[in-house]
Amino acid sequence: MVKFTVEDRDGSQQELEAPDDMGLNLMETLKAFEYEVLATCGGMALCGTCHVKVLAGGENLPEQGDAELDMLDMIPDSESNSRLSCQLQVNDNLEGCTFQICGSLSED
Repeated sequence: MVKFTVEDRDGSQQELEAPDDMGLNLMETLKAFEYEVLATCGGMALCGTCHVKVLAGGENLPEQGDAELDMLDMIPDSESNSRLSCQLQVNDNLEGCTFQICGSLSED
């Protein structure tokens, strides 16, 4: 199991514990914990609606791939600590991280 913290859009934080042996990504895990994440593209790094900011622990995360970087370039509030949660696998790299949910709640 991996423990990490999620900050919702209202500023509330909750520590989550997720299995690291099911091949899930962070987006799928957030949806399973009933966070409002649209993820309209289904995890293909094509929509940006699963955008999160890494508030702590980012040095442990893998580098962004080209598809993720391209999509982040199109998100107006993207910053250097921005990631697409669909591109982050739930594994030991997420241990101790803090993620702030930023993705859009609408498809406009």
